[in-house]
Amino acid sequence: MEIALLQDIAIIFGLAIVVLQVCHRIKLPAIIGFLVTGALVGPHGLHLVKSIHEVELLAEIGVVLLLFTIGLEFSLKELFRLKRQVLIGGSLQVFFTIIATTLLLVFSFGLPGNRALFIGFLMALSSTAIVLRLYQEKAELDSPHGETVLAILIFQDVIVVLLMLLTPFLADRAGEGAAVGKQLLILFAKSGIIFSLVLLGARYLVPHALFLVARTRSRELFLLTIAAICLLTAWLTSLLGLSLGLGAFLAGLVISESEYSTAALGNMTPFRDIFMSFFFVSIGMLVDARVIAANPGIIGLLTVAILFMKFSLVLFVGIVLGVSLRSALLAAFSLAQVGEFSFVLSKFGVEYDFLAGARYQYFLAVAVITMALTPFLVTFSPKLTKALLRLPFPDRMKRGLAPMRAREDKGSLRELRNHIIIIGYGLNGRNLAKAASSAGIPYIIVETNPETVRREQKKGRHILYGDATHVPVLEHAGISHARVVVVAISDYVGSRQIVRQIKELNPAVHLIVRTRFVSEIDTLRELGADDVIPEEYETAVEIFVRVLHHYLVPQQDIDRFMAEVRADGYQMLRTRPRSMVSVCDMSGCLSDSEIKVVMLEEGSTFAGRTIAEIGLRKNYGVSVMAVRRGGIMEPNPPGETRLEGGNSLILFGSSEDVSRCVELCRAPPAPALE
Repeated sequence: MEIALLQDIAIIFGLAIVVLQVCHRIKLPAIIGFLVTGALVGPHGLHLVKSIHEVELLAEIGVVLLLFTIGLEFSLKELFRLKRQVLIGGSLQVFFTIIATTLLLVFSFGLPGNRALFIGFLMALSSTAIVLRLYQEKAELDSPHGETVLAILIFQDVIVVLLMLLTPFLADRAGEGAAVGKQLLILFAKSGIIFSLVLLGARYLVPHALFLVARTRSRELFLLTIAAICLLTAWLTSLLGLSLGLGAFLAGLVISESEYSTAALGNMTPFRDIFMSFFFVSIGMLVDARVIAANPGIIGLLTVAILFMKFSLVLFVGIVLGVSLRSALLAAFSLAQVGEFSFVLSKFGVEYDFLAGARYQYFLAVAVITMALTPFLVTFSPKLTKALLRLPFPDRMKRGLAPMRAREDKGSLRELRNHIIIIGYGLNGRNLAKAASSAGIPYIIVETNPETVRREQKKGRHILYGDATHVPVLEHAGISHARVVVVAISDYVGSRQIVRQIKELNPAVHLIVRTRFVSEIDTLRELGADDVIPEEYETAVEIFVRVLHHYLVPQQDIDRFMAEVRADGYQMLRTRPRSMVSVCDMSGCLSDSEIKVVMLEEGSTFAGRTIAEIGLRKNYGVSVMAVRRGGIMEPNPPGETRLEGGNSLILFGSSEDVSRCVELCRAPPAPALE
């Protein structure tokens, strides 16, 4: 049996590689590839897999890990930030979809109420995996329609647990209402016990245990601990008669409230993806292509009806939330499909005889088709929305009936823009963070030492515990909106992996990497590093000099920082490459030319005079590209612009002329007292 299972796994993975390559070429999500793989290898296809029961067991582990990672990503703070959209938008979407589906099936098809209600459960859910992946690729999660979609999906991911719990009580075996009520009371009592244990674990046990484990700096021990918490909690809930998925979700929720959630997510994501592939393959095995071929009209009609119904209901919810009509339409196109959690719920439907025979095949076919259509709906939704907006809708509806207020959680990591990500909090990382704080540049630190993270968090540092080789860690650090990333770790292999991940996630970010030896420079640059600082020549001060130049910080502030570091006895050999890859610094492209930012000091030669009076270009050979005063940048200032002390000037000219003007921008030293 073990050899047969190994053979089946090899067949599934081998065929999945081919199918996923095809899906990648035609821009279909990987989930569709796994479903197609399952249809090909399953009993209704080529019948290549024999150990169907064992594959389903692996699929069950995938569901557990999926719910666990959802719990890890779910944050009470995030829920509070989007509370209006989540609680109102999510609940309305789920409730209206369930009611509309139930009424349609009862009055049009004559289905019993409990079966129609269960199918309503299935239709209420959309695909978190597909939609969020598409929105991340398009960088639209922070848009108004992106927030609406995210809020509804958050609610769906949470409510699915309740739907799982309610499904057994819809079955005919539940008996009379009194019996059902008694079972519900028992269920709520068990749930109360579980939630009490979870709260105790989240408050006292788990953070302390994870801190002790993280102190060992052993990735293997940390991974095993995270997996044990997940599986033990799931097993405990199953002993009390609740679902494995609920336990896994609660385990993730416990860890999500600690500083180790990002690291846990990064470690568990690869295992989740592998086991979830078995889940989608197992679902694909159930699809009978002969049913689709024999009933194309019915399946096509059901598909169109479901897409239209969900589109209309999400559009209505968006209008109720007060977003603009355009945002509501974009969200409606994105959430019109049936989701992956509907497959999870469908297992319960088979078990309790809600779905059987042709109904189950119709559901599987319709769900797969709607998911396959989602990438196309999302891609073409802007054009479709533009066409729909030409219809004579009221202007107030187009603007939004009750526009939502801007987010106020300015301290959230999600609000960081144009910030520095510092990977590694050793000597270089500490000096860089200190200087960034002094210069008023937003930053976030990614560090693997739990003691350092806990200590610096108490000091108010923006520091995140996690391994930057994992994509979720970089995403939580705001890689898509970062301006500069500095990799300041000693692990050369890890640095290579981090550089590769960063450039895949945000090719535009300016990436500076610290390394030990000159021989490593070429490899890191080939992987995408913009600047590589070898320890043999450069140190933390030189790294930050480049960062400050990239942010156009006045030269006096840079010099002051360097002097403070050297006053502490931090010596270095400073050598600068002749070329710097930076949008903000064109001096490497122009012969003997330089752009420099200098702060005009009170009492200097230029203070209190206009640009024309000074004659910078005529008398000194230097042009003023911009003047920054009071936090406002004035590009190409006219000659009548008066320069005052405290203004920052961006000067352009030859290195010699610019250096001379920098000296004239400084105030003369005070006369010595006799």
